[in-house]
Amino acid sequence: MFRNPSLFRHFHSVMKRSVTVEKVEVVKKAKVIKKKVWEPFDPSLPNNLKFPTSFDFPPKPEKSIKFASYNVASLPACIKKGFNSYVTAEDADVLCIQETKLNSPLTTAVDPKVYPYQYWSFHDKKGYAGVAVFSKHEPQKVTYGLPGHEEEYKGRVITLFFQHLVLIASYVPNAGDKLIRLPQRRVFNDRMERYIRSLQADAKSVIWAGDLNVAHTAEDLARPETNQRSAGFTIEERTDFGKVLAPSGQLPGLIDSWRHLHPTQKGHYTYYSYRFKCREKLIGWRLDYFAITPDLLDRLVSSDIRHEAWGASDHVPLVLTLKDTEL
Repeated sequence: MFRNPSLFRHFHSVMKRSVTVEKVEVVKKAKVIKKKVWEPFDPSLPNNLKFPTSFDFPPKPEKSIKFASYNVASLPACIKKGFNSYVTAEDADVLCIQETKLNSPLTTAVDPKVYPYQYWSFHDKKGYAGVAVFSKHEPQKVTYGLPGHEEEYKGRVITLFFQHLVLIASYVPNAGDKLIRLPQRRVFNDRMERYIRSLQADAKSVIWAGDLNVAHTAEDLARPETNQRSAGFTIEERTDFGKVLAPSGQLPGLIDSWRHLHPTQKGHYTYYSYRFKCREKLIGWRLDYFAITPDLLDRLVSSDIRHEAWGASDHVPLVLTLKDTEL
């Protein structure tokens, strides 16, 4: 085509410059997308990956009662990782545990001299669910499951009736992957609310404790935007829990004791998944509660999350202290 060598060299030079300019323009148009780095709401919180060998909890005030609740995510495994050291250090008057994954009592769980009154409830399915309550004080009566549905909720609910209050220790069913069990979960929610209202109607002071498997507000989990249809944060589950916290006729709603004392606090959670370095990054959910009837508010001393006690389970314990209280 180019018989004149100089003309060929000129054409090649022009084309090379054109391609170079085009490449530069492409580079200039390319956008650099920076991945947002997660920053904890409260970076001062502990993010230890191993269960502590010792604890330094504040002493219990005189004439007070301390309740503790802890999802142990398999009691045998939790014991191997330090459960008993926590129990000794906490020295709660009443200890509720969930997800024991047992089908018979475990004698090494607690010292029977410290907790002579022990109550266990097991699910029929091996290694599934399971709740237990250990108490220094003898209740007047103990029931298992929900009224009229005792067999259906074995391993889910134990109620201790003391002289001055009623403690409902529960492990609320999870809605499951892809929300496959959400309908059954909502049936449980309705039945639990009816049960609590019946106790209130009978003028009982009520404490509803345990892993309630719901993050009630956007402040109760690290990433609400991406979990709108995740189990524990669906609008259905949050609405159902909100019903218990709202008045029903002449009956007042229960009080989320921790949120009552920490109304604007963000980043404080009771559950951190073992996956995706969630504990290390402080990405969690607040799923564990002590919900109380309003008549107990004037006795409420504290509702504390034991943030440091992570590593024996994917949950941490929650502790409620009431002053001037007898069981």
